[in-house]
Amino acid sequence: MWFRDPFPQFYLDADFQIACDHFIGSSDDVQNRPNGGFNYVKSNNRSIEFYKFWYSSHETYSEYHDQDVLNIIKFHPFIMDIGLKMKFLDTAYFGGLCEPSKDLNLVCTMHANCCFGLDSKLHDLRIMLQDWKQYMSLPASLKGLSILSWTVPQNCRYNEHFFHSVLLWFLSA
Repeated sequence: MWFRDPFPQFYLDADFQIACDHFIGSSDDVQNRPNGGFNYVKSNNRSIEFYKFWYSSHETYSEYHDQDVLNIIKFHPFIMDIGLKMKFLDTAYFGGLCEPSKDLNLVCTMHANCCFGLDSKLHDLRIMLQDWKQYMSLPASLKGLSILSWTVPQNCRYNEHFFHSVLLWFLSA
């Protein structure tokens, strides 16, 4: 869900920028856990070669989803060889249900990630929109105080399966 213009938050020098399920703290850290639901890409030879590589890697890792394939290939030397400048977007600006933006004064987008089932996603997206409407109805003098925060996730709370898969990923990295 887009709340404000995200373009001022993009890095001018990056070829490929992607939102995160979990943001470590540095936009350059490949240990960030990207989420393929939101990305910004400059069309150039580096990004084209990257997408070809990502697509062809689906054959090597056919049992994995495209986001999981990205989490594998982001460490591959080919990325450095082609000179791709990859950046991971801070969840302060590009939040999600895995790691919601904590400051409604900063958030640009929120993603319904870490959520299973369409009904759960729609439920939490409706609540997210209601939270935003409440925030926008505040006088400017109160918005800066950050007295409101998200009331999501609700139906999209982490479950045991999610924690298990994240733990396995961290142990394998």
